[in-house]
Amino acid sequence: MTRRSLLALLAAAVFAALPASSALAAPQEKADAAKPTRILFVTQSKGFKHGSVDRDKPGRELAPAEIAMKQLAQQSKLFTVDLTQDVAADLTKENLQNYDVVAFYTTGMLPIAKEDMDYFLNDWLKQPGHGFLGFHSATDTLSDNEAYRSFINGRFAGHPWGAGSTVTFKAHVPDFPGVKELVASDARTDGFTWTDEIYQYKDHDPAAVRVLASIDMAETDLKKPYHVPVIWVREWGQGKVFYNNLGHREDTWTKQPFLDSILASLRWIRGEAKGDATPNPEVSAAWDDASRKAAPAEKSDS
Repeated sequence: MTRRSLLALLAAAVFAALPASSALAAPQEKADAAKPTRILFVTQSKGFKHGSVDRDKPGRELAPAEIAMKQLAQQSKLFTVDLTQDVAADLTKENLQNYDVVAFYTTGMLPIAKEDMDYFLNDWLKQPGHGFLGFHSATDTLSDNEAYRSFINGRFAGHPWGAGSTVTFKAHVPDFPGVKELVASDARTDGFTWTDEIYQYKDHDPAAVRVLASIDMAETDLKKPYHVPVIWVREWGQGKVFYNNLGHREDTWTKQPFLDSILASLRWIRGEAKGDATPNPEVSAAWDDASRKAAPAEKSDS
């Protein structure tokens, strides 16, 4: 047997001895990345019911936000989506095995069993590849649940900027997936202007999240002397969380920059689009100071 033949035989033997997981790891990772993300979109309201998730209006089978997510799934092929307004039946340990991402456009004290909530926050969501998308009133949800309040990192404390308000936002990380698409819709390179209802918050810990965008009080008509974050992200175990205050208005769900933002935030959760989620409390401190300077005569009601 020649030396070349012997080396070939040895190489074949070594490859054959490799565990299947090692030999197929790279192709399997690519296959997993190519799979559509499975989203459970929860639009249940136990408090105020927003028009964007209201199926009960005449002539509707689905609400505008639900229609938008269904269409976006079909057009992008990036994800599939199931819709629910029954968390007691669908947000369970058993059913969560069918999903990679849970999205909330919800209000009030959702009837999620304690053991299912514990599993959702402390196990399922911390697994690699899993994520949470919070829209608008996800911060007006489960306000009596301390674990959820800590997780979402903000509790509804009013909306001085009503649904007809045109608000200017500062993008603190303008190239972050989910923010970049909104900035691209505006002539500014470090922010954007949008008409929608904007919340202010209690129980927001700047040291727990990376704030990506905030109200620019100097450029907005209604000024308040405190920082109002509107988009933030965090890592949760090995999972990822993306919250966006926008989405109150029904027409927001028809606007391409907002829809593009959803896709980009999903790509970030999937790991396809890069973005650092390291908390940036110094940004909140700086913008709290800037907001006070922009509205020196205003009384704080945060």
